[in-house]
Amino acid sequence: MRIAEKLASSIGKGLVAGLAGTAAMTLSSTLEARLRHRAPSSAPARATAKALGITSFENDIAQARFNDLSHWGYGTGLGAVRGLLDAVGLSPRAATAAHGAAVWGGELVMLPAWDIAPPAIFWAPREIAIDAFHHTVYAVATGIAFELLSNAPSAPTGINGRSKVS
Repeated sequence: MRIAEKLASSIGKGLVAGLAGTAAMTLSSTLEARLRHRAPSSAPARATAKALGITSFENDIAQARFNDLSHWGYGTGLGAVRGLLDAVGLSPRAATAAHGAAVWGGELVMLPAWDIAPPAIFWAPREIAIDAFHHTVYAVATGIAFELLSNAPSAPTGINGRSKVS
């Protein structure tokens, strides 16, 4: 496989895997929020709004929808990073660990930089552990999905190398 094909394949699988990882993180954070009787995080919407220069929303429903779109967009898009880590030759475990560290580390740097959350040194230890748990769920689920996609049997191809259509 040529380098460009390997890169495109890895990024594509990473995006699909990121979607799966986002679903897993959404499940874990939704369950945790309900168990702790807390509101869902609005950090994704606030970060995206700040990046796009959005200062207000029409109503709470519009903000909640924007938050969901931002959360799913970030998680899916960051799956491409997992694909790139595969493309440069990291082992599955190393790529998953590096991906998790990059995603969580990015949050820990960007949210305080954009005044969306205080630096983690001001968080309660329990909150740090919960946040780390959700990001670990995301990274592990993304890594598992990526490996499943990587190990799936390929579509049969014809003589010219194109996929056969039944």
